[in-house]
Amino acid sequence: MEEENKLNQPLLEHNQRIKEQAESFLLVSVCTEDESKTQLLLDELEELLHTAGGQSVGRITQKQDAPNTASYLGRGKIEEIRGYLEMTGADGIICDDELTPAQMRNLAMALDCKVMDRTILILDIFASHAASAEGKIQVELAQLRYRATHLTGMGLSMSRLGGGIGTRGPGESRLEIDRRRIRSRIGRLKAMSQEAAAHRQLTREHRKRQQMPVAAIVGYTNAGKSTLLNALTGAGVLAQDILFATLDTTTRIVDLGGSETMLLTDTVGFIRKLPHGLIDAFRSTLEEAKYADYIIQLVDASDPDMEERMHVVRQTLDELGVKNKKILTLFNKCDRLEEDLSLHDFRADKSLCISARTGMGLHEVRQALADFLREDRVLVERVLDYQKMQLLARIHERGQVLEESYEEDGIHIKAYVPLAVYGILDD
Repeated sequence: MEEENKLNQPLLEHNQRIKEQAESFLLVSVCTEDESKTQLLLDELEELLHTAGGQSVGRITQKQDAPNTASYLGRGKIEEIRGYLEMTGADGIICDDELTPAQMRNLAMALDCKVMDRTILILDIFASHAASAEGKIQVELAQLRYRATHLTGMGLSMSRLGGGIGTRGPGESRLEIDRRRIRSRIGRLKAMSQEAAAHRQLTREHRKRQQMPVAAIVGYTNAGKSTLLNALTGAGVLAQDILFATLDTTTRIVDLGGSETMLLTDTVGFIRKLPHGLIDAFRSTLEEAKYADYIIQLVDASDPDMEERMHVVRQTLDELGVKNKKILTLFNKCDRLEEDLSLHDFRADKSLCISARTGMGLHEVRQALADFLREDRVLVERVLDYQKMQLLARIHERGQVLEESYEEDGIHIKAYVPLAVYGILDD
């Protein structure tokens, strides 16, 4: 044990240094609705900050009908924050709303500290978590679009950044270049993003020709999408209890039993106030849900804000034009519930309570997806000529064979087949 502790000592010291060096921030919000809802939003903002590697030293809210157009907060509240910053030694503040250039500039001048908003924090997390070339392009594109509109307000604030949270991605030097060069870079990134989107479209068309059914897993960030994908397919995708642990989509085949298979693809997690720049940049990725045959909506059943988060997911799907698809809603993390609850999504075609971590209910998930496939297929009974072995192979690949026998007059088969296969059976 002593030898093991010695081996782990460098890692422990490294973790301790990270903890000591973690930036600290005061979380700030203008309360325009119910105070409890504001606190839930600040809970989420604190989760985002933790994911970015920072820590919260406190919260300050101000009750107003709308944020102050010039400085987001009133003069008295700004003075209160100044005193709190001096007392705690925090590095800066993070506002729960997206600040205008004027609000960011005026807050930075009044408080003489780092000033960030929710959008900068989310963009920073995306920058640190993007792994694929396409993901990095999309993140940088979203960051530059945001900063191109905030250059006039970020000048003073950026001079106080130095490094750390809010500076990952394109880099501080790029933030100080003029608008013309930023527009030029955005143009190049858009071209690269369009190439990636075209490749993604080719992949979708290939799947369509192969007639392989696809189900897209959607849900609020940290609902357990990667864990579910791993549990059903053995994908080996990174799964962590943090927001936006994975950004890059992964598609794998899931075995539904009885020779039935389906493609499962995960998507970027949704969140309230997801920056429009990110929705635009990640549109080709998010549209995996639009082009899928079925939607699996994953919900964290242990979340006290579950209903609101389900609303955010549905709203985002509507914005993406995802319509007229069968929906399977999975209430995940039911193993964390202290009592059995009757959970149901009345907008879904079927609802199930599961635990992707423990495997509870996954057999029922496979059965529900198999039922979806069967409902969209036609039951046929045919006698195929022995010269049509290629068609028989197609039925085995794309359908569900119930009975099959080889007789003198041909191959007697009874199976559920997709409409596309059904249309060529009698050719």
